[in-house]
Amino acid sequence: MTGQTGQGFRLDTTTPATLGVDGELSFDTAAAALQAIQSALAAGSASRLDLAGVLRNDSAGLACILAVMAGAARRGRPLQVVHVPAGMQALAQVCEVDRLIA
Repeated sequence: MTGQTGQGFRLDTTTPATLGVDGELSFDTAAAALQAIQSALAAGSASRLDLAGVLRNDSAGLACILAVMAGAARRGRPLQVVHVPAGMQALAQVCEVDRLIA
């Protein structure tokens, strides 16, 4: 199932055990994305978060992904993040949190 969850981004649940994020993770969408991703993870059995479809991101998008990962870890459900966009990787390096999303 692929669903529009807000302006600029959408979640894709068609791949087993994977939650795909498509579109934009930015100041404009991060709060809604965080809520939607957390809800989707709580309702399903995804163990991977695939960011291959993220076309635009900024520091708020990075914070969103870090918050999702922290929440999953607190619930004892480690989450592998794959296909992190180059811009998000660079931002994570500058912020010295790249090891958290590796």
